[in-house]
Amino acid sequence: MARTTPQDQSPADARPPLYRRVADQLLGELRDGTAPPGERLPGERRLAEHFGVSRETVRQALDVLRRDGLLTTDRRGSHVALPGPPTASPAPLVFPVGARATEPRTGDRATVVWAAPPPEHAAALGLVPGRPTLMHRFTSAAAGGSGTRTAVTSFSAVALAEVEELARYRDRADGVACAQLRRAYDWMRTAGLTLHHRDTITLQPDAASVRVVRRVHDQYARPLEITDLVVDTRRDALVYEFTLPAAG
Repeated sequence: MARTTPQDQSPADARPPLYRRVADQLLGELRDGTAPPGERLPGERRLAEHFGVSRETVRQALDVLRRDGLLTTDRRGSHVALPGPPTASPAPLVFPVGARATEPRTGDRATVVWAAPPPEHAAALGLVPGRPTLMHRFTSAAAGGSGTRTAVTSFSAVALAEVEELARYRDRADGVACAQLRRAYDWMRTAGLTLHHRDTITLQPDAASVRVVRRVHDQYARPLEITDLVVDTRRDALVYEFTLPAAG
Protein backbone atom coordinates (compact mmCIF):
# COMPACT_ATOMS: atom_id res chain seq x y z
CA MET A 1 0.00 0.00 0.00
CA ALA A 2 1.41 3.40 -0.98
CA ARG A 3 2.15 5.82 1.81
CA THR A 4 0.36 9.12 1.95
CA THR A 5 2.36 12.30 1.47
CA PRO A 6 1.20 15.91 1.86
CA GLN A 7 0.63 16.11 -1.89
CA ASP A 8 -1.75 13.14 -1.66
CA GLN A 9 -4.13 14.93 0.73
CA SER A 10 -7.63 15.45 -0.63
CA PRO A 11 -8.95 19.06 -0.64
CA ALA A 12 -11.97 17.70 1.18
CA ASP A 13 -9.79 16.40 4.01
CA ALA A 14 -10.20 18.98 6.76
CA ARG A 15 -7.45 17.46 8.89
CA PRO A 16 -4.00 19.10 9.03
CA PRO A 17 -1.46 17.86 6.47
CA LEU A 18 0.23 14.58 7.31
CA TYR A 19 3.59 16.22 7.98
CA ARG A 20 1.91 18.59 10.50
CA ARG A 21 0.28 15.62 12.27
CA VAL A 22 3.64 13.86 12.42
CA ALA A 23 5.24 17.04 13.80
CA ASP A 24 2.54 17.27 16.49
CA GLN A 25 2.93 13.61 17.40
CA LEU A 26 6.71 13.91 17.61
CA LEU A 27 6.38 17.06 19.72
CA GLY A 28 4.06 15.19 22.09
CA GLU A 29 6.65 12.45 22.51
CA LEU A 30 9.38 15.00 23.17
CA ARG A 31 7.27 16.73 25.81
CA ASP A 32 6.59 13.38 27.45
CA GLY A 33 10.32 13.11 28.09
CA THR A 34 11.03 10.48 25.44
CA ALA A 35 13.92 12.69 24.31
CA PRO A 36 15.06 15.28 26.87
CA PRO A 37 16.50 18.71 25.97
CA GLY A 38 19.80 18.38 24.12
CA GLU A 39 19.23 14.75 23.14
CA ARG A 40 19.91 13.76 19.53
CA LEU A 41 16.95 12.36 17.61
CA PRO A 42 17.06 9.24 15.45
CA GLY A 43 17.69 9.76 11.74
CA GLU A 44 14.99 10.38 9.18
CA ARG A 45 14.83 6.72 8.15
CA ARG A 46 14.15 5.55 11.69
CA LEU A 47 11.60 8.26 12.31
CA ALA A 48 9.85 7.32 9.07
CA GLU A 49 9.66 3.70 10.24
CA HIS A 50 8.44 4.80 13.68
CA PHE A 51 5.59 6.92 12.32
CA GLY A 52 4.85 4.78 9.26
CA VAL A 53 5.34 7.59 6.77
CA SER A 54 7.79 8.55 4.05
CA ARG A 55 11.13 10.20 4.75
CA GLU A 56 9.94 13.30 2.87
CA THR A 57 7.04 13.61 5.32
CA VAL A 58 9.46 13.29 8.24
CA ARG A 59 11.74 15.89 6.67
CA GLN A 60 8.86 18.38 6.42
CA ALA A 61 7.76 17.63 10.00
CA LEU A 62 11.26 18.31 11.27
CA ASP A 63 11.36 21.56 9.33
CA VAL A 64 8.18 22.65 11.13
CA LEU A 65 9.74 21.97 14.53
CA ARG A 66 12.95 23.74 13.54
CA ARG A 67 11.02 26.85 12.44
CA ASP A 68 9.24 26.81 15.80
CA GLY A 69 12.59 26.68 17.59
CA LEU A 70 11.96 23.23 19.06
CA LEU A 71 14.81 21.49 17.25
CA THR A 72 18.33 22.48 16.33
CA THR A 73 20.46 20.78 13.69
CA ASP A 74 24.19 20.37 13.33
CA ARG A 75 26.47 17.96 11.47
CA ARG A 76 25.53 15.11 13.85
CA GLY A 77 21.77 15.48 13.37
CA SER A 78 18.74 17.12 15.00
CA HIS A 79 18.68 17.88 18.73
CA VAL A 80 15.78 18.65 21.04
CA ALA A 81 15.61 22.32 22.01
CA LEU A 82 12.55 22.33 24.27
CA PRO A 83 12.74 24.66 27.28
CA GLY A 84 14.22 22.99 30.32
CA PRO A 85 17.53 21.98 31.82
CA PRO A 86 20.06 20.49 29.40
CA THR A 87 20.50 16.76 29.34
CA ALA A 88 23.05 15.71 31.92
CA SER A 89 25.87 13.59 30.62
CA PRO A 90 25.43 10.16 32.19
CA ALA A 91 28.35 8.40 33.75
CA PRO A 92 30.02 6.24 31.10
CA LEU A 93 28.86 2.64 31.00
CA VAL A 94 32.29 1.05 30.74
CA PHE A 95 32.52 -1.85 28.30
CA PRO A 96 32.23 -4.71 29.00
CA VAL A 97 30.15 -4.24 32.14
CA GLY A 98 31.32 -6.50 34.98
CA ALA A 99 34.66 -7.37 33.41
CA ARG A 100 36.70 -5.18 35.71
CA ALA A 101 37.23 -5.82 39.40
CA THR A 102 36.58 -3.24 42.07
CA GLU A 103 40.32 -3.00 42.78
CA PRO A 104 42.83 -1.81 40.14
CA ARG A 105 44.83 -4.58 38.44
CA THR A 106 47.98 -4.73 36.39
CA GLY A 107 47.06 -7.84 34.40
CA ASP A 108 44.33 -6.41 32.17
CA ARG A 109 44.57 -7.30 28.48
CA ALA A 110 42.14 -6.40 25.69
CA THR A 111 42.35 -7.15 21.98
CA VAL A 112 40.02 -7.21 18.98
CA VAL A 113 39.93 -9.72 16.13
CA TRP A 114 37.95 -10.08 12.91
CA ALA A 115 36.86 -13.71 13.03
CA ALA A 116 33.92 -16.10 13.02
CA PRO A 117 32.24 -15.96 16.44
CA PRO A 118 31.15 -19.02 18.45
CA PRO A 119 28.00 -20.64 17.03
CA GLU A 120 25.85 -19.44 19.94
CA HIS A 121 27.05 -15.88 19.35
CA ALA A 122 26.28 -16.09 15.63
CA ALA A 123 22.77 -17.37 16.38
CA ALA A 124 22.10 -14.59 18.91
CA LEU A 125 23.30 -11.91 16.48
CA GLY A 126 21.52 -13.29 13.43
CA LEU A 127 24.80 -13.98 11.61
CA VAL A 128 25.31 -16.73 9.06
CA PRO A 129 27.41 -19.48 10.70
CA GLY A 130 31.07 -18.97 9.88
CA ARG A 131 30.61 -15.33 8.89
CA PRO A 132 33.30 -13.19 10.57
CA THR A 133 32.57 -10.17 12.69
CA LEU A 134 34.36 -7.91 15.15
CA MET A 135 35.15 -9.69 18.41
CA HIS A 136 36.59 -8.20 21.59
CA ARG A 137 38.54 -10.34 24.06
CA PHE A 138 39.30 -9.19 27.59
CA THR A 139 41.25 -10.87 30.39
CA SER A 140 42.03 -9.61 33.86
CA ALA A 141 43.90 -11.26 36.71
CA ALA A 142 45.40 -10.23 40.02
CA ALA A 143 48.97 -11.08 41.00
CA GLY A 144 49.60 -14.82 40.81
CA GLY A 145 46.73 -15.35 38.38
CA SER A 146 44.00 -15.32 41.03
CA GLY A 147 40.63 -13.67 40.59
CA THR A 148 40.67 -14.18 36.83
CA ARG A 149 37.98 -12.58 34.68
CA THR A 150 37.53 -13.22 30.97
CA ALA A 151 35.08 -11.65 28.56
CA VAL A 152 34.49 -12.42 24.89
CA THR A 153 32.16 -10.12 22.98
CA SER A 154 30.86 -10.45 19.43
CA PHE A 155 29.25 -7.48 17.66
CA SER A 156 26.38 -7.68 15.20
CA ALA A 157 26.29 -6.33 11.66
CA VAL A 158 23.82 -3.70 12.92
CA ALA A 159 26.26 -2.44 15.56
CA LEU A 160 29.06 -2.15 13.01
CA ALA A 161 26.80 -0.37 10.53
CA GLU A 162 25.37 2.10 13.05
CA VAL A 163 28.48 2.84 15.15
CA GLU A 164 31.30 4.12 12.97
CA GLU A 165 33.80 4.06 15.84
CA LEU A 166 33.39 0.28 16.08
CA ALA A 167 33.57 -0.23 12.32
CA ARG A 168 36.96 1.49 12.24
CA TYR A 169 38.46 -1.38 14.24
CA ARG A 170 37.95 -3.90 11.44
CA ASP A 171 41.19 -3.02 9.66
CA ARG A 172 43.27 -3.28 12.85
CA ALA A 173 41.58 -6.29 14.41
CA ASP A 174 44.65 -8.51 14.40
CA GLY A 175 44.04 -10.15 17.79
CA VAL A 176 47.47 -9.00 18.98
CA ALA A 177 47.60 -5.25 19.48
CA CYS A 178 45.98 -3.85 22.60
CA ALA A 179 42.54 -2.40 21.82
CA GLN A 180 40.44 -0.87 24.55
CA LEU A 181 36.77 -0.39 23.68
CA ARG A 182 35.88 1.16 27.02
CA ARG A 183 33.59 3.71 25.32
CA ALA A 184 31.73 1.20 23.12
CA TYR A 185 28.42 1.67 24.96
CA ASP A 186 28.84 5.43 24.90
CA TRP A 187 29.47 5.29 21.14
CA MET A 188 26.26 3.29 20.71
CA ARG A 189 24.31 5.82 22.74
CA THR A 190 25.63 8.81 20.78
CA ALA A 191 24.71 6.96 17.57
CA GLY A 192 21.08 7.22 18.71
CA LEU A 193 20.72 3.70 20.10
CA THR A 194 18.95 2.93 23.36
CA LEU A 195 20.66 -0.03 25.02
CA HIS A 196 18.68 -2.85 26.60
CA HIS A 197 20.72 -5.37 28.60
CA ARG A 198 19.61 -8.88 29.45
CA ASP A 199 22.02 -10.86 31.64
CA THR A 200 21.85 -14.57 32.40
CA ILE A 201 24.05 -15.55 35.38
CA THR A 202 24.96 -19.21 35.89
CA LEU A 203 27.08 -20.85 38.58
CA GLN A 204 29.81 -22.89 36.93
CA PRO A 205 30.38 -26.61 37.78
CA ASP A 206 33.57 -25.79 39.70
CA ALA A 207 31.48 -23.64 42.07
CA ALA A 208 34.32 -21.12 42.11
CA SER A 209 33.18 -19.01 39.16
CA VAL A 210 30.06 -17.68 37.52
CA ARG A 211 29.26 -17.19 33.86
CA VAL A 212 27.36 -14.15 32.70
CA VAL A 213 25.87 -14.11 29.21
CA ARG A 214 24.90 -10.58 28.29
CA ARG A 215 22.74 -9.74 25.30
CA VAL A 216 22.29 -6.12 24.25
CA HIS A 217 19.71 -4.90 21.77
CA ASP A 218 18.47 -1.48 20.72
CA GLN A 219 15.05 0.18 20.85
CA TYR A 220 14.06 -1.65 17.67
CA ALA A 221 14.90 -5.08 19.20
CA ARG A 222 17.89 -5.43 16.87
CA PRO A 223 20.79 -7.35 18.45
CA LEU A 224 23.93 -5.28 19.00
CA GLU A 225 26.31 -7.53 20.93
CA ILE A 226 26.60 -10.64 23.04
CA THR A 227 29.22 -11.10 25.76
CA ASP A 228 30.38 -14.20 27.62
CA LEU A 229 31.88 -13.15 30.94
CA VAL A 230 33.43 -15.64 33.37
CA VAL A 231 34.39 -14.43 36.84
CA ASP A 232 36.43 -16.23 39.49
CA THR A 233 34.41 -15.53 42.64
CA ARG A 234 36.95 -16.78 45.15
CA ARG A 235 38.62 -13.38 45.30
CA ASP A 236 36.08 -10.96 43.81
CA ALA A 237 32.46 -10.04 44.08
CA LEU A 238 30.59 -9.49 40.83
CA VAL A 239 29.43 -5.86 40.88
CA TYR A 240 27.20 -4.21 38.26
CA GLU A 241 26.66 -0.50 37.88
CA PHE A 242 24.27 0.43 35.09
CA THR A 243 23.54 3.81 33.56
CA LEU A 244 20.39 3.73 31.46
CA PRO A 245 21.07 5.63 28.22
CA ALA A 246 18.46 8.08 27.08
CA ALA A 247 16.21 7.06 24.20
CA GLY A 248 17.73 7.70 20.82
